[in-house]
Amino acid sequence: MSMSAQEEQANIGKVLSFLRQWDRGGRRVRSCMLNTFLTKNTGKTCYELELEFAQVASLFLARLTTWMRLTYMFGTCLGLQLKALGIFLSISSHDQYLMEFLEDGGVLTLLDILSHAQSKEEDKAEALHLLLTVSNAGCKYREIICESCGVKVIAECLAKSNAEETQEVAWTLMESLSHGNPKYLNQIYKCLITLMTHTSPKTQQLVLHALRTVQSKLKTINHSIVEPLLNMLTSLQLDVQDEAINLMLDLRSYDVRPVLLSGLVALLRPTNEAIQEHRNTEVLSEAEMIKMTGSLPVFEQQAAAAKAIRMLAEEDHELSQELLSLGVIQNLLYAMGNREHIEAQIQASLALAHFVRSLPAIEEHMQRLLGSTLFAAFMHKPETLYMNMDEIQAEILLSNKVNITEALDGEKNSEG
Repeated sequence: MSMSAQEEQANIGKVLSFLRQWDRGGRRVRSCMLNTFLTKNTGKTCYELELEFAQVASLFLARLTTWMRLTYMFGTCLGLQLKALGIFLSISSHDQYLMEFLEDGGVLTLLDILSHAQSKEEDKAEALHLLLTVSNAGCKYREIICESCGVKVIAECLAKSNAEETQEVAWTLMESLSHGNPKYLNQIYKCLITLMTHTSPKTQQLVLHALRTVQSKLKTINHSIVEPLLNMLTSLQLDVQDEAINLMLDLRSYDVRPVLLSGLVALLRPTNEAIQEHRNTEVLSEAEMIKMTGSLPVFEQQAAAAKAIRMLAEEDHELSQELLSLGVIQNLLYAMGNREHIEAQIQASLALAHFVRSLPAIEEHMQRLLGSTLFAAFMHKPETLYMNMDEIQAEILLSNKVNITEALDGEKNSEG
């Protein structure tokens, strides 16, 4: 129902009075006004908001943006300011407010809030939510965020924050920025690769997930991704290991495949120097060591590498052949003999069982090495082989010199 001229006049007077009160009010008055604004206007459409503000809601948006830009470094009512801005920016299918906010330097202010050392975590999360709203509005808005050095700021926020909500929103925003944004996709990609070296498991998991999304949009690959990706397998968090292995599965069709495969095979046989280095650098309390059951990251990496090799080999027969030429069988046997880490033994046994079942030519070699009784147990239930193995048998596996190339050549000759 449309307003009468008299009602419109009264509404204009009310809005002018509201803006005058804002202009003259101090922190306490404005804080009160923002609380009232949030209560009355949350969830309103653009039409409803304009009706409430006599078609001049933009005048209040401009005041709000300016006040935040002038006071955010002091934290003055910042949470309230950001929530109030959210009402304007989240109005769907209407970008008038969004454009006005951007023209007033709104994106730069939000990025400054993320960079400001004194900003509270909840305010950073709110600022990220607003940037996400901007990013989701379309490609031109994503480009504006990237042009304002947004990728670097958001990445730093993801890396440095200890609050899960902030990390989650920063990650969602990074993924959003990558959609339909070819101009800045490579910058986002490189930034995510840099973040792989971060030690927070949550950050690692989110970064790996984002990398899978971004990599799927790129035709090429940055070779610097391989080393930090292999290092991710040292994580004691299964979620991180699984994300890393899933990314490896994605990368099998790119030209980093030979380097990735040889890297994985090498991890099955950690050097004495690497083991000793981990032992020297582990600074863990006794309670943590008990919690880890004495496990070293280098052995976690060995177990995860075996798991990754099995999953890659199951996906692709041609890839299995490549792994065999890299000495994977000899190294899997070595990992099976690692009595310091049960999970490494289990994963290596499962991987080897796959190769034996898919390539009968190596069965005879395995039977000779393990002995008929142990081999039968291995074929029946490979994941429990470690329970049936004594120290002498483990030592045989550690010192094995299996040459699988002869077996493969023999198989090819017999086929010929």
